[in-house]
Amino acid sequence: MNPADIEARIKAALPDAQVTLEDMTGTKDHWRARIVSSAFAGKSLVQRHRLINAALADELKGPIHALTMDTLTPEEAGG
Repeated sequence: MNPADIEARIKAALPDAQVTLEDMTGTKDHWRARIVSSAFAGKSLVQRHRLINAALADELKGPIHALTMDTLTPEEAGG
């Protein structure tokens, strides 16, 4: 799956998100994502991951086989 499409799906759910993606295997189906958003404030790790999983629900059924996430608030990210 194209990284721009993944980023667009995340930003549709979290407009202020800063998204960095890394293709872990070169096959565009195993991704590591670093997502920084103020929407994560006050949310647990599970709640943060659920937000992203909901944004990518269709993609996680097919083109994305694995997604590792670092979900941070801007303060946690250092800025």
